[in-house]
Amino acid sequence: MTVTNNPSAPSLASSEEQPSLKAFAEAKVNAHLSPEDKIRFYEDMVRIRQFEERTIRAYQEVKIGGFCHTYTGQESVAVGALSVLGPDDHIITGYRDHAHALLRGVSMKAAMAELYGKGTGCSKGKGGSMHFFAPDHNFWGGHGIVAGQVPLGAGIAFALKYRGKKACCLCFLGDGAVNQGVFFESLNLSALWDIPVVFIIENNRYSMGTSQQRSSAGHSLARRAVGFDMEHETVDAHLLYAVRAKTAEAVQRACSESRPTLLEMKTYRYRGHSMSDPDHTYRTKEEIEAYKHSQDPIGLYEDLLLEEDILNEGKIKDIKKTVRAEVEAAVHFAEESPFPTHEELLQDVYWETDHPENKTSQGTIFFNQP
Repeated sequence: MTVTNNPSAPSLASSEEQPSLKAFAEAKVNAHLSPEDKIRFYEDMVRIRQFEERTIRAYQEVKIGGFCHTYTGQESVAVGALSVLGPDDHIITGYRDHAHALLRGVSMKAAMAELYGKGTGCSKGKGGSMHFFAPDHNFWGGHGIVAGQVPLGAGIAFALKYRGKKACCLCFLGDGAVNQGVFFESLNLSALWDIPVVFIIENNRYSMGTSQQRSSAGHSLARRAVGFDMEHETVDAHLLYAVRAKTAEAVQRACSESRPTLLEMKTYRYRGHSMSDPDHTYRTKEEIEAYKHSQDPIGLYEDLLLEEDILNEGKIKDIKKTVRAEVEAAVHFAEESPFPTHEELLQDVYWETDHPENKTSQGTIFFNQP
């Protein structure tokens, strides 16, 4: 896939001059990557893209209910950021969470089953698209409240510091979350208490359907950290190596200095805010296509690996064929899996219902109890 330089594409770069993709490739965290590492990143992005595209189809077939937020176009953010983490680092995000879960170890079968509301899903069919969880992989969701995960991310990082671990928490949020009061409260406490958290704004420009220019004062969302004396940076996030380089710096700062960072990842989503969003009302198809032709993260990275002779057209076809088979196997698994039983639906809701011997509250908990 060749990505061409299209002058009509929406520019996501910051006002400052940005290094090239090859320059970021020479950064310490990228310079000594093996060919196997580089191919794995490519495979990860393709897995996310194909999973999301198949999710869109399943939703249109009414196999998936409720809200559903896909990640197509933003793959380099999650892949780049999560690829620099250590085993003790933690992740939390908002409701556009499929990619983060897949990268953190949730199987594609468990992810698709969760979308279908099946008991074999990663949240036992009770979370759906917005509430993927995998605590055994240090992945804490998946949160439906805008910016609701931000103080939780700071809290997870505070707990890591309290326990004496040299680790951090990556807390992802959208550009629509930066105007919530809790965002500023979390930045303040993180800077005040030296909390090892990395806040990552996935700025796909339109929040739920309002452009950044109409919703947020100031050119740079990253500069909101200035008032808290917090390190911050704006990143051209369609460049995988740029995401890795800047996230690695922030993770190092968190782990070695216990200092927070705010990163603004300039990215773009190809679909609407959710599957129920008619995004043609606030942007044109021409704008989307222009971005795909000039700044598609998978296309850019694919071209780089072709140039380095790490990939070839045959290998690319094989990877995509393998991923397609994995996705279809996940769909089959989801369709064949059972829904949660009535009894299972009442589990994992309140702690006391799962531990009745320790119940101290009075009265009934569920409205449907006799």
